[in-house]
Amino acid sequence: MKIEAVLAFDAVADERAKQNEKWGVQRHGPFTWLAILTEEVGELAEAALHDEFGGEHADTLKEELTHVAAVAVQWLEQLEWEELDLMQALTEGGTNE
Repeated sequence: MKIEAVLAFDAVADERAKQNEKWGVQRHGPFTWLAILTEEVGELAEAALHDEFGGEHADTLKEELTHVAAVAVQWLEQLEWEELDLMQALTEGGTNE
């Protein structure tokens, strides 16, 4: 793996740890996750605009992009957790009804 990929993944992992510390483990439905992710994408867009045209959020592009990636990973973690939880329930003979 290239060093820039390692650094990027490390930044996202660090941000995930900060999110868990701040908010705890989050479990949401798809629309709530999408709203959270969209809010972060909005902040990323603002950072890009401020880099281009000036503004108080200039030079925050990398930080905001890391937030977007971390929220997306957190949502994906929940989907994986739900799938594993269902598989475990089915393996143990239980049903999810």
